Amino acid sequence: MNNKKKLNLGLAMLPIVAMLLLLIIGYGQLGLRIEPLLLISAAIAAALAYWQGYRWHDIIDSIVAKLAKLAKAMPVIMILICVGGLIGTWMFSGTIPYMVYWGLKLISPQYILIAAFFITSVISVCTGTSWGAAGTVGVALMGVAAGLDVPLAAAAGAVVSGAYFGDKISPLSDSTNFAAIVADTDLYSHIQHLMYTTIPSFVLAAVVYLIAGHTSAVGSVATPEKVTEIVTALEGLYHFNLLLILPPVLVLWGAVTKRPVIPVMLAACTLAIFIGVLLQGFNLQQGLNALMDGFNLSMFTAQGHSITGIALDVPRLLNRGGMFSMMSTILLVFCAFSFAGALTLTGALTVIINRLLKVVHTTGQLIAATVATTILVTGATSDGKLALLIPAELFKGAYRRMGLDNKNLSRTVEDAGTVIEPLIPWTSAGIYMATTLGVSTLDLLPWAIQCYAAVVFALIYGFTGFGIAKIQPQNDLQRKEA
Repeated sequence: MNNKKKLNLGLAMLPIVAMLLLLIIGYGQLGLRIEPLLLISAAIAAALAYWQGYRWHDIIDSIVAKLAKLAKAMPVIMILICVGGLIGTWMFSGTIPYMVYWGLKLISPQYILIAAFFITSVISVCTGTSWGAAGTVGVALMGVAAGLDVPLAAAAGAVVSGAYFGDKISPLSDSTNFAAIVADTDLYSHIQHLMYTTIPSFVLAAVVYLIAGHTSAVGSVATPEKVTEIVTALEGLYHFNLLLILPPVLVLWGAVTKRPVIPVMLAACTLAIFIGVLLQGFNLQQGLNALMDGFNLSMFTAQGHSITGIALDVPRLLNRGGMFSMMSTILLVFCAFSFAGALTLTGALTVIINRLLKVVHTTGQLIAATVATTILVTGATSDGKLALLIPAELFKGAYRRMGLDNKNLSRTVEDAGTVIEPLIPWTSAGIYMATTLGVSTLDLLPWAIQCYAAVVFALIYGFTGFGIAKIQPQNDLQRKEA
């Protein structure tokens, strides 16, 4: 290690800047696939490590070590696969079409954005899981938005905003608990302090969604005739019954009572297949096909239903899901971790963060440095937990020296980590939301107001001193003890 070349700031920034440029231009502007762009980024980081004196076996060992962490993240990957099965089987049973049916009948196009935001917020607060909220009611709300001709990017942004509102402040959320732990602060003190940035962000998002629904920002909405056509088509295809809500009730019960997630989701899939066979007249083979490959409208032809003449919106709504639909997502996670493994070997993040710490002299600069570091670690490692852990460990001493309570630190890493992760296309959260909701991350990003507004409020508070909890500076305490 002592014989390796050291990086200066410019070289340390090279692989990260290259990755950002490749993704912004290649993915954002040219529409290229993310996977090869991430592999090119990994190759650049590997070339830098080779220049430092590392050899191929060092590079591959670092990548393998990073990928080995996927073993710990395997439950998350299994949840991702189960969500694909959940969507497919809930289409099979009629559960999601039933929710879309009532959504189209009850929700006005002017209020779909604010309704999506509020409903997912309530579900995520009660369950503590953003993924569960987005993968259940979020999918149904996207179907309602599609039926009403409301722009899907706006609807997806509202769903993600609501889903991460609860993930951020619910005492049931694992990220909320983790942020409090790594910053050495009390959970409920952490949640209470989060309100300074979260409530204004919530209000701002709600106002924007309400105004957007009553202006041309959401474009032209569906005519009453089109909505009636979709509702009639759903009524003709499915036998709607109150029993169809049992699968989501089972999932919500499991989340609230903290039951193991994967068994509950598989049980919900099984229940949905049973309902589809019992109420909709499908057979078991079709149910298993829906679980694995996703639901397809052609399954109705075996029952004698004619699907000719059905509006194009109906197949777009129903032909979804399946466990195999999540395989490309997992490949993307592997590519992102390959880049993170090569980057870790270079020590580039350490160089950048140490330079940041040297220029921090005020509370505002410290908050800004924490925000920048958290976002940097989130994007570079694609790991939401590391994005909370690394900045917390690095900045604890600086917060104490400046006389700042640790709950400022826990709040800031959550503001810049937990809710920013779904807005970065190559993180697991970003991939999950884009895949589940059917809208690319960069398209929904401008509408995910709740997620990024908190960063703005965190910076404002840092530079104005409002909402900053103080303690006696550590240096003063040391002088008194002396």
